[in-house]
Amino acid sequence: MPHIEHTDYYSNILGTSLKVEVTGHYGHPIIMFPTSQGQYTQNHDFHLNGSINWFIEQGKVKLYNVQTIDAWSFYDEKISPQQRIKNYELYVQFLIQEFIPYIQKIHKTHRVAVAGASFGGYHAANFAFRFPDVVSHLFCLSGAFSIRNFMDGYSDELVYFNCPREFVRNDEAWKYKHMHIVLSTSDQDICKDKNIEMAEILSVKGIDFWYDERKWINHDWPLWRMVFPTFIGAFFS
Repeated sequence: MPHIEHTDYYSNILGTSLKVEVTGHYGHPIIMFPTSQGQYTQNHDFHLNGSINWFIEQGKVKLYNVQTIDAWSFYDEKISPQQRIKNYELYVQFLIQEFIPYIQKIHKTHRVAVAGASFGGYHAANFAFRFPDVVSHLFCLSGAFSIRNFMDGYSDELVYFNCPREFVRNDEAWKYKHMHIVLSTSDQDICKDKNIEMAEILSVKGIDFWYDERKWINHDWPLWRMVFPTFIGAFFS
């Protein structure tokens, strides 16, 4: 079994500590996010991490499952939509200004991979498209590409720049040319149409990507456990 550690990372930007589960001893770093309001151990608990144990044990990849702040941002109905997106932007800035430099220093690498399923796929995709220079691979499993449904009609620049389906359309394609982009879905996935739309956006801009659509399986962990080893194996064998 791979080595697992649980650590706390204090963020000056957020003013609090976030929990991180580290799996493996060596390999290309993959930052992983849980589904909506999931615990930072969720990908381990539902055996998504375990689906790629061979690659972890062989030192091909090392996983960093990081806590999100969904409950303090998009899912906090007690605060205004404006405050929700402000809080989430603080989390994004924690990632790019604090956590990613920490991982870069440990691994002596500039670029990291990001991954997640469902709303974790949103977190991964949003970060990858916002900051492509530091991302080598995006593994977006049944993800979404907009947070408009959390905004109750509110809109500002922060909302726009956290909706990849919007800002990528208007961005320069060369920024993404180096990135390995995987969009995974299924014929019964509630996020299928969202992934088809994102694939069309990338295609129109001439950005390479891998669109994978499986058959006869729902938006759930069995799908994600089935496809994740295929994608990791394609790039890290």
